[in-house]
Amino acid sequence: MRKIFLIYLLFNLSFFYGQDLNCEITIDARQTGQENLQVFKSLENQLNEFINNNSWTGRSVRPNEKINCAMFLNISSMDNDSFNGTLQIQASRPVYNSSYSSPVYNFNDKNFNFRYQEYQNLNFNPNQFENNLISILAFHIYMILGIDADTFSLNGGTDYFEVAREILDYSQNQGYKGWASSDGLQSRYFLIDNILSPTYKEYREVMYSYHLKGLDIMADEPKMSKTILIEQMNALNIMHRRRPNSFLMRVFFDTKSEEIFEIFKDGPKVSTSNLISILNRISPNNSEKWRSIN
Repeated sequence: MRKIFLIYLLFNLSFFYGQDLNCEITIDARQTGQENLQVFKSLENQLNEFINNNSWTGRSVRPNEKINCAMFLNISSMDNDSFNGTLQIQASRPVYNSSYSSPVYNFNDKNFNFRYQEYQNLNFNPNQFENNLISILAFHIYMILGIDADTFSLNGGTDYFEVAREILDYSQNQGYKGWASSDGLQSRYFLIDNILSPTYKEYREVMYSYHLKGLDIMADEPKMSKTILIEQMNALNIMHRRRPNSFLMRVFFDTKSEEIFEIFKDGPKVSTSNLISILNRISPNNSEKWRSIN
């Protein structure tokens, strides 16, 4: 009951408050061989309006507080009003006292199947399933909101993650993939399940300390910032020892590997031998990057 009330409150306050996201939505339909169809441009325009013109939190948000994000819809096939493809979602947050934006969410949703008729109304009902397109987009919007909030306050995104889980709960029995545990270990189901599980508590703790305590002091204290970031890799190593090769570890490094490499390859020198050893252990897919860290 608390979750239903929370969703109701968040969404219905949108009438009074400003929008939360500055999100660019792009559709690539070249694989269909019909990329010039007007329906793709109509869908792209409608999604930009739907995502950017709603308030998803009920908070009063200044323009410079909007979360920057992007969604890339790659449509591989269509049959009348049925569409199949993938959805790549990216989001970033600003770093204090700099012009740099740090990536916080980079997820490729491979179970992106939906029905859409040109110019149909796109409405998010926080209490029940409307259609799979709306459910998937709203799910990832609340993931973005939750992760962003976690980077500013320890476990600050819990309420938003609970909304994402509620969306998952009421979307599970609609016949679409990605919502159930049987749909693979890299699905929406396991993403929100792992985020809220105590088994992976270090992930959210690291998202907070990495950004607020580490990156946000980089401009003023770069050496201390690097030391704090190394501590966060140690924390992720604890999670790795508990659950090796976890989905959330892959999610973290899909988002952060390039940034970590760029931070430690230049600038003030800190001891990196232990860092490189940990990185090779918890993210072996990026070993080529780690070898280039001085």
